[in-house]
This record gives sequence, C-alpha cells and structure tokens, in this order.
Amino acid sequence: MSFIRIAIHGAAGRVGKRLIALGAAEPGLKIVAALEATGHPQLGADAGTVAGVQPLGVPLTAALDVPVDVAIDFSVPEAAGRIIEICRQQRVPLVVATTGLGEVQTAKLRAAAAEIPLVWSPSMSLAVNLTMKLCEVAAKALSDKDADVEILERHHRFKEDSPSGTALKFGQIISGVMGQTAARHGREGRPGKRPHGEIGYHAIRVGDNAGEHTIVFGMLGETIELTVRATNRDCYVLGALAAAKFLVGKKPGLYGMQDVLGL
Repeated sequence: MSFIRIAIHGAAGRVGKRLIALGAAEPGLKIVAALEATGHPQLGADAGTVAGVQPLGVPLTAALDVPVDVAIDFSVPEAAGRIIEICRQQRVPLVVATTGLGEVQTAKLRAAAAEIPLVWSPSMSLAVNLTMKLCEVAAKALSDKDADVEILERHHRFKEDSPSGTALKFGQIISGVMGQTAARHGREGRPGKRPHGEIGYHAIRVGDNAGEHTIVFGMLGETIELTVRATNRDCYVLGALAAAKFLVGKKPGLYGMQDVLGL
C-alpha cells in the first residue's frame, strides 16, 4: 500500500502534536519527519512519544533530511519563513497554517508559490471556511442595504496575535464586496458616531478557547449574526491533513481552503 509521506513543522507544539497523533492514525498517510527549532529541548525524542501516542520511529529533528511528499507548517511566524524556504529549495508541497505572518514571511510565501504548490489559509477549519463563503453571500446581498459590520473573536490566553488572522480574513472578504475602507480595533472613550465605512474588530482572550468568530451585519431594525466556533483544535488538524492530501500532484501555485473544499 502506498502512503503520502508527511513532514510536520512545529511538531512539538500544541497543534503539531495533534497533527502527529491524528496523521499517524489516518489511512493513507505516514508521518516521516517531525521538525522543530534548532536547540529545542526535545530534539531526538520520538515524535509519537512526544505526541502522546505509540512510538513512530521518527525523531524530532531540526533538518528535513528524508524524502517527503508534502509538509505542514503549524509553528510561529519567525519559524515559518525557514520551512517555506526549505520546501522551496527541496520542491516539497507545503501547507502553511501558521497565523500572524509578517510582510517578510508573506513575501517568501508568495515567491515560493511560483515554484511549489502551496496552501495558505488563516484557518484550516471546514466550518470556518464555509462560514467565509456564507459571509461573502451575505455581503453581496447587503452591499447596498446600509449594513454595519462588526467582527468578534475569542481565543485562548496563549494566542499571541490579535485580532486573529481568521477575523482579518473575514473582514477582507466582506470589505472586498461592501467597500469598507477602515478598520476599528475596539472602542473606548467617546469615539463619536460610527462611520459607515469601517469594520470593527474585537478580540477576546480567555482560558483555553479553541476559536470562536461572530460576524455581525447590523441594520436599522434587524441584525444578522453568523457564528462559528471550535470546541477543540482537532478541526484545524483535520483540515490541514485534508489540505496536505489535496496538494499532492498539484501544479505550483497558491491555493486556499476554498480550493481544498471545492467552494
């Protein structure tokens, strides 16, 4: 039986460990490389043991030195640029699920997509990406209906970027249809009457919240709210694994989860 050989970058992180655990149990997939930063204290440990499953015979390493069919990056922005460059040099298809990328990492990503197939999405969740499509539909229907738009997002206390990349993507989709030109990140004091041409973002950081987004379309006399929430991180893991399967055999280019899901 043939397998899709997968490398996980950020393998000792919270999501990386779930990628190893669920990827190892997925028919047709085989975890063959588990990557972490140089100097990470768990380098050399078995990736399965680190992930809390049976040993896989795959050590955590800082170098990608085995043949792989596709790599998944679930790390931090500073490390994402490194794996993007490694995959570009080795011609390895790559799923980038790391959020909070800066201009340098984004430029590397777009350049790499000219040479390798690459999926990049602020969220790997099926439900989130379907909700993005619903928001696009709503934005088109309300584009001339004097609707205000606010985006509320909740995440765990450990999340470092704010607002979430997913929240910003929701805003990008909506403003691309409705034409808002300004972003308001929270409100305090007396900011005055709400300008119509802005989208408001509100970030909440509490406990171990795995991710929740509410998009509000507010009109005079009625309101539409679209809410999507995750109860654990496995939805992101399963989406990333689906994206990895999608990339095998694809031509170089920049793909999104809408492509993976056929939306």
